[in-house]
Amino acid sequence: MPHPEKVPLDTDVAWIHGSPSPRHLSDPPLQVHLLAPGTVLIRQSKDLTYEAPFILLLLGDDRALLLDTGAVDGAELRATVDRLVADHTATRTGDTAYDLVVAHTHGHGDHVAGDAAFADRPHTTVVGRDRADVIAHFGFTDWPNEVVTVDLGGRSLEVVGIPGHHAASIAVHDERTGLLHTGDTVYPGRIYVEDPTALLDTLDRLVAFAEQRGVEHVLGCHVEMTRRPGRDYPLGSRYQPDEPSPFMTVDRLRAARDAFRTVADRPGIHRFDDIVFCVGTGPRVLVPLQARALVEQVRWRLGLLARRPST
Repeated sequence: MPHPEKVPLDTDVAWIHGSPSPRHLSDPPLQVHLLAPGTVLIRQSKDLTYEAPFILLLLGDDRALLLDTGAVDGAELRATVDRLVADHTATRTGDTAYDLVVAHTHGHGDHVAGDAAFADRPHTTVVGRDRADVIAHFGFTDWPNEVVTVDLGGRSLEVVGIPGHHAASIAVHDERTGLLHTGDTVYPGRIYVEDPTALLDTLDRLVAFAEQRGVEHVLGCHVEMTRRPGRDYPLGSRYQPDEPSPFMTVDRLRAARDAFRTVADRPGIHRFDDIVFCVGTGPRVLVPLQARALVEQVRWRLGLLARRPST
C-alpha cells in the first residue's frame, strides 16, 4: 500500500557541538532549527551540559507538543518555545486558546530538568514522567502494544510505548513528515539498557512500525558517536566536532535491532559501527565508562582537545 507524500525535512545542518576548552566557550545556549513548517528541532549546548539533548517541538493548528525540556534550567527554552508558538499562531483566527502539551520521551533527568519553567505557563499541560502518568495522559489501554493517536489540529501524531531504556519511554511518529522520534532508545551513541527483554520487544515493534508507516527519518535525543565506525566520544564529552547527523534511516534502526539481538543476554559494553549498547549497570559497564570520562574531563579542562578532528 503506498504511503502518503511527506513534507520534506531540512536535515542538512551543522549542529553546535561544544568547545575545546572551558576557557573558550563559544556555543549559544540553544540552537534552533526549522526542519519544516511547524516542526522545530532544538539542541541544548554542550557548553551548558555534556548531555546536549535534542528537543522536538511539533505545532498543529490547535495545539503543540514539546518533547522533553532538557538537562538544565528551562527559562531559556521556555522563552524560545513562547516565541516559536507566537510566530506559528500569528495569523491564527478565532479566540480559542492555543494549548501546549509538554511531554517526555522518558523520565531521566536530562530530559525533564526544565519542566518547572513551564509549570505556570497558561494553557499548558506538563505530563508526569512516570509510566502511570504517561498511560493516563495519552489514554493507553494496552501498554506498550497499543498505538495511540494524538490530534494537534490538522496534524496527527502516533505515540507508542517503548520500554527497555526506561519504563515510561515513548516514541512519537509524525505522519506529516515521516519522522519517528525514539528518544534515548535508538540514537547514534550509547544505549543504556535497563531491561534487555523489554528492549528486544521494543526494537522489534519499532522496526515493524517504521516499515508499515513508511518512516523516512529516525531521530533520537543525543549524538555520542564519531564518524569513525565503532568509536564513540567518552561519557561527559564537552567537545564533539566529528559528530554524525542525529538523523538515522529505517535501515539503521533495523541494523540496531539485529545487533542488539546478538548481545542482549551479555552484560557489558558492546560496540557496533554506529551504536553502542551498554547492558546492565555492573562494573563491566560503569568502570570503563567512568575511567574514560575522567580522562576526558581532565583533557577538556587543560585545553587538550583542540587537536580533536573537526568536520
